Amino acid sequence: MRYKGKGNIREYIMEMSNLASKLKALKLELSDDLLMHLVLISLPTHFGQLKVSYNTQKDKWTLNELISHCVQEEERQQREKTESVHLASSSQNRKRKNNKDVVERTFQQKKVKKDENTHTCFFCKKPGHMKK
Repeated sequence: MRYKGKGNIREYIMEMSNLASKLKALKLELSDDLLMHLVLISLPTHFGQLKVSYNTQKDKWTLNELISHCVQEEERQQREKTESVHLASSSQNRKRKNNKDVVERTFQQKKVKKDENTHTCFFCKKPGHMKK
């Protein structure tokens, strides 16, 4: 049984605990350490930081502590995901704006070129060009 990232992580861990209690009723008892290990193994790779922090600590977590840490990690990942979506959408808006500015500048440059034809030269007094 693996957590696929759909739904709530708390419900998933509680379901794993429920399955362990059903096995206990069938006289196939799983220790708490083994249950914790099975839960950690079944988590996807984006929970890697959580796995590392669990393995580096000397103290072992209870099931409730594991649930709270997993929920915190899931919330952190959701915040990062929404932040990256906001960044992507804001960069697309800038790109469109800059493209619009380029179009407006080229239009204004063409307009200026048309206006140059109406100027008269200061040197020869003929219309259409200017002496530099």
